[in-house]
Amino acid sequence: MNYKIVNGSISFGAETVLEEINFEIKEKDKIAIVGRNGSGKTTFLKAIVDNSMLEEGIGEEKFGIYKQGSPNIGYLKQMEFEASNDTMLDEILKVYEPIIKLEEKIERLAKELEISQDERLIKDYTNSLDRFEQVGGYTYKKEYEIAIKKFGFSEEDKAKKMNQFSGGQRTKIAFLKLLLSKPDILLLDEPTNHLDITAIEWLEGYLKDYPNAVVIVSHDRMFLDQIVNKVYEIEYATMTEYVGNYTKFEEQKRANYEKQLKDYEYQQAEIKRLKAIADRFRYKPTKAKMALSKLKQIERMTIIEEPSKYDLKTFHTNFELKTESGKMVLTVKNLQIGYDKPIAEVSFELFRGQKLAIIGENGIGKSTLLKTLNGDIPKLGGEFEYGYHVEKGYFDQQMEFSNPENTVFDEFYESFPNLTTTQIRTILGTFLFSGEDVFKKIKVLSGGERGRLQLCRIFKKGPNLILLDEPTNHMDIVGKESLENILKEYKGTLIFVSHDRYFVNKIADSLLIFDKDRVTYFNGNYEEYRRKKKEQEEMLDSNTNLEKSAITNANDKKAYTPQENEISASSKKENSYFINKERNRMKNKINKLEKEIEEKEKQVEGLQKEMLEDEISTDYEKLKELQDKIQELNNEIESKMSEWEEINTQLESKEGF
Repeated sequence: MNYKIVNGSISFGAETVLEEINFEIKEKDKIAIVGRNGSGKTTFLKAIVDNSMLEEGIGEEKFGIYKQGSPNIGYLKQMEFEASNDTMLDEILKVYEPIIKLEEKIERLAKELEISQDERLIKDYTNSLDRFEQVGGYTYKKEYEIAIKKFGFSEEDKAKKMNQFSGGQRTKIAFLKLLLSKPDILLLDEPTNHLDITAIEWLEGYLKDYPNAVVIVSHDRMFLDQIVNKVYEIEYATMTEYVGNYTKFEEQKRANYEKQLKDYEYQQAEIKRLKAIADRFRYKPTKAKMALSKLKQIERMTIIEEPSKYDLKTFHTNFELKTESGKMVLTVKNLQIGYDKPIAEVSFELFRGQKLAIIGENGIGKSTLLKTLNGDIPKLGGEFEYGYHVEKGYFDQQMEFSNPENTVFDEFYESFPNLTTTQIRTILGTFLFSGEDVFKKIKVLSGGERGRLQLCRIFKKGPNLILLDEPTNHMDIVGKESLENILKEYKGTLIFVSHDRYFVNKIADSLLIFDKDRVTYFNGNYEEYRRKKKEQEEMLDSNTNLEKSAITNANDKKAYTPQENEISASSKKENSYFINKERNRMKNKINKLEKEIEEKEKQVEGLQKEMLEDEISTDYEKLKELQDKIQELNNEIESKMSEWEEINTQLESKEGF
């Protein structure tokens, strides 16, 4: 499968969104589309689906759209529900109709084989079993069950009719259907929005192993780092390709900019030098020829353009606390939170300068805790108490303002009536409200603009405790980085709710983890928490496997009746064929892995010899490139060795059959 756009562009009337698009999707590619808000990322995704949006770009190559293999493209906007009276499970199972029909065929053939041993039936049955395995027949039920659970739906939800779900829930179900349908090209526009960390981590793993191509628009840096192998950046209406994940993209972009700037500055200095020589000697008859040669030397140069500066326009602030709080900022003891009834009970202590992140599944109390601590809703039990001189500021993810008819300027003036017009406009300017933007009404502001206005007001008040509920929801990556820098430098105390793991890991020094059953405090950052969680899960899996092994051994020792023995003997004979077949498949896989490992080890050896060559041993950039290749090959060898060991272990267990 291959999908390619050469020298395309997208325009709406006189406005050009993208002026030169050169873009390619290969089979199994995992691609990120990144750029500032409003740069055209979502528009480009739509153009991949609807090619009529594309026209010839400004490049020299001939405009064209090339598709190999008629790829099936899946995009969330296309997902609709045909019958709202169907249950959620009915909707999900529509994705698996071909597998379910094959499953029904296998069951029918198995019954026919009980009566007749016709060779054609046996062949059809065997071929159907092979096909069933290839299309994931043995795993599809587990696949959708896990997906349903990870997206926050309960066992009872599966039987609910689609018209009983909210619009947001129906969108999540449509998203699930899209993922499980496995199109050749999967287009995802901000897929982590409104997903909790549990769902994001499941989605991350699912997309890493996704068998086809994925194109993702996202501002979630950790998500992109874990999944993508290629990044296309949209900046100044042009699209640039980078190989690697998001971190690699940032490194390459910075290196490319610095190199181009250095080359540009060197060339400009050289042009200036040559022109100075030409100007000095052009009117001297004996030197005129030399002066002319210098001008021709300039003409022959391939002129290097000055690189465009990064589009880093974002908000900033000089944050100052009005007063410093006491050492103990907040004490929470057996605090019951909720509306009609308690949904969680929370206990923790918060000290001056601490930065606490609240993470966990959706709908189980994270925002409710902040609203309770801010006094917006009453507590249902327990207690909480603020310390000495605590002054708090609160960021509400709903971003509601008392008067939507207010302008940005009026809204800010009402909070700070003692400031002059110039002072207000200067402060608003640091949060990207400049010129006529300050006269926009609140009701027409975008989510990002509302967020910036709310943050601007909070920071100006200078509280020593800030409560933030999903502050990065409407921010692009540059905006998130700006807020990260502000909060890292913030000298006060911070409590914030976020599903952005990169943001959480960068700022928080402690976590409050909301699960369905309990709320747990963790003293450490997100990376430390994730590592400990993984260790606990591995230990739990190990104990579970031991228990299963004990149950299996006990069952193997039970006595069979003569009739059961007859059935068992028949079943063993039938199963023997498939086990031998599986054993041979494993042996072939082991041989293939051994050859691949040997080949990659030879490649490493060759690269190591290359590093010793004289012309390379002094070339730092080339050495770095070779080292990276060797590291990449070693990682691949290690991965294949792990796979080899795993299959060998499975084979040894089958050899004893």
